[in-house]
Amino acid sequence: MPLQQGSARTRQRTVLLVGIAVLLAALVLAVVLASVLTHGKQEVSPKMLKWKDRGTTRNLQEVILGRCYSYVMARYPQLGDKDCLKIWESLKHAFIYKNPCNITSEDYQPLMELASHPIPCNKSLFWSKTSDLAHRYTKSNQNFLTLEDTLLGYMADRVSWCGDPSAPGINYESCPKRSECESNPSSVFWKMASKRFAEAACGVVQVMLNGSIEAGAFRSSSIFGSIEIFNLNPDKVSAVHIWLMHDIGGPQSESCSGHSIKRLKSILEDRNFKITCEDNYRPVQLLQCVHNPDHTDCRLCTNTT
Repeated sequence: MPLQQGSARTRQRTVLLVGIAVLLAALVLAVVLASVLTHGKQEVSPKMLKWKDRGTTRNLQEVILGRCYSYVMARYPQLGDKDCLKIWESLKHAFIYKNPCNITSEDYQPLMELASHPIPCNKSLFWSKTSDLAHRYTKSNQNFLTLEDTLLGYMADRVSWCGDPSAPGINYESCPKRSECESNPSSVFWKMASKRFAEAACGVVQVMLNGSIEAGAFRSSSIFGSIEIFNLNPDKVSAVHIWLMHDIGGPQSESCSGHSIKRLKSILEDRNFKITCEDNYRPVQLLQCVHNPDHTDCRLCTNTT
């Protein structure tokens, strides 16, 4: 009997040891398989798409929030009811984790609703190829506002952003140019913002164009020529006043009677707008008018009604 009991115990120990060995072998195999599968996933995981333009601005959230708070609390406290955190979230959701060539106007609709605000009559200033001058002018003269002087434009001016389907959902290395795809985050945003800016204009609106450009001061392909001009409301806008600027020391390629200005006037007349045009103004003249608006050469500076 003792011999039989000892033999049984031996068999039990043997079975137990074999079971433990099998279990350990299974655990080792599972670890090896998990390692192989994880390594394989890392190798085939999608990489960030590569584009030709600069990537998303570093610290984009901080930049947008800082500009938003500065605008609504310091520059225009009457807009203090704007929720900057919601505005940032709506911008982020418009592009994060999305292919930057598949952005639509619907993506930006919540942002436009949150950040848009009324534009006072007689203060809208549109520009084409005169960006630096127009913004230097509105910075010195509070009589006019460009799109970049509104909350939407102020937050996004000279900032870039785009998403990517792969993690972390934002591409900081590169974003697509318009030539690579038109439905990119920047192009869609500025088209929508420009459309809203034009729709909000009322009274006399100003248009600053560059008469030193050989191809013509008015270009149908520009944001002004393709979007803003067609979204001005004849029932709200009483007149369009054109400022034709010429570079210092540069050519006077076009006057108010030039070919492209005639095309612009024709488009405006067809839409029942009254038109006036100031010719031969130069940047120094214009900026001097800010400090001496009563000078006889400063009619365009004070013509806001």
